[in-house]
Parts: sequence; structure tokens; C-alpha cells
Amino acid sequence: MSAAEAVRGNPDDAVTAGAAIECIHTYSLIHDDLPAMDDDDFRRGVPTSHKVFGDATAILAGDCLLTTAFSVLSDTSRFSADPMMLLRVIHEIAEASGDKGMVGGQEADLESEGKEIDLPSLEFIHIRKTGALIVASVRTGAILGGGTEPQIKALTDYAKHLGLAFQITDDVLDVTGTRQAMGKSTGKDHVRGKATYPALLGLAQSKERAAELVDRALASLSVFGDNARALQAIARLVIERQA
Repeated sequence: MSAAEAVRGNPDDAVTAGAAIECIHTYSLIHDDLPAMDDDDFRRGVPTSHKVFGDATAILAGDCLLTTAFSVLSDTSRFSADPMMLLRVIHEIAEASGDKGMVGGQEADLESEGKEIDLPSLEFIHIRKTGALIVASVRTGAILGGGTEPQIKALTDYAKHLGLAFQITDDVLDVTGTRQAMGKSTGKDHVRGKATYPALLGLAQSKERAAELVDRALASLSVFGDNARALQAIARLVIERQA
């Protein structure tokens, strides 16, 4: 919605697509918490889906959310956008959610557990596991808001920097955060031998890298002026958040 606003579109035109993307995001969290993945008992301070409803129902709930997202996105009666524009959005969200994006990044993350990897490999994971869906979210808003290709490119640069900064901060908070603030267990990345920025670069350098990426994200918004105030606030929140 903020990306649509940045290109002087109507944020309300992006609400339905945003809801669909949130369905995909929520499915990913439900599956991420499963015993076969991160095996987390809490999410946002409450028991995770598989702890409340069992593994089978949690898997099916995730599957249902994913398919519901594309049912919503392909229902042209919900959108004022041209169907070809909507088809472009659907394709981009599907690519960001699958093996070229979130799912591929999650698989690479699982494969890297207990192994020493270099910085390019770590960024490969983070850009896909977390960054891809953020990029798709921003591009979707820009496309549905009627943005020009140069505007969409500038917002894509913003989103790429933001997505990586978000995951780096997430890695940092797993080390420095508390269970009360985070609403979930902390310190599990180290226990599982997961590839993280703090493990590879240390806390101080990880924080510096996240701040640098946020600065780059903000610089990408310079062409939008006051229309990008919401996106600017989101970027700052990424490194200021405590949870």
C-alpha cells in the first residue's frame, strides 16, 4: 500500500493484493515453526499452530493459505487493474514464493545448518528466504498503483536493501533479544548451527551492515519525495525494532 502511495496511486487499490501476500507470509510462518523446520513452540507470544492443532492441521492450514492467496489474486472482480497487469503481479508473487525465492531460500538455509559458509552464500539465503517476498510486496503495490518502469526499478532497489537489512536484524535479535520482547524462543540459531550474520561477521559488523543497507534503501526513495514517507518510516523501523 505504501508503494502504491509512493507512485501516487490509490493505496486502497493494493489492499486485496496485500491481504493475499499476507496469507502467503502467514503460511510460511506456520510451516517454518513445524518440528521438521525450526521446531518453535511460540510465535508472537502465543503457542504455534502445530502446538495447538497438531502437525497435520498446521501443514494443511499453510497449504490452504497459500492456495487461498492465489484464488484471491486471480479473482479479477476484486481488482480495478487491467487483467494483464494483474497477471504480471500473480507471476511475480508466485516466483518470489517458490524455488526462486522464499522456498528456495528456506531449503538453502536448512542445507547450510552445521556448515561453514561464506558471505555470498549467506546473502543468497537471506535475499531469497526473506527478501524475495518483501520485493514482491513493494513491486506489487507499485504496479497496481500505476508506477512507471523507472519508479518500479527504484522501489525494487529499495525493497532489496530493506529485505536483507530485515533478515540481518532478525539474526541480531536472535542473539540480543529476549523471549518476552520477541514473543518466541531466542538463541536457537546458534544451537542449530544456522548460518547467520552474527555468526559470520560478529554483532557489531552485522549491525553496521544492516544500517548501511537501510541508508541505501532510503537513498532509493529520493525520487519520490514526501510520497515515500511511509516507506521511509518502514525502513527506519527495520533496524530500530526490538522484536
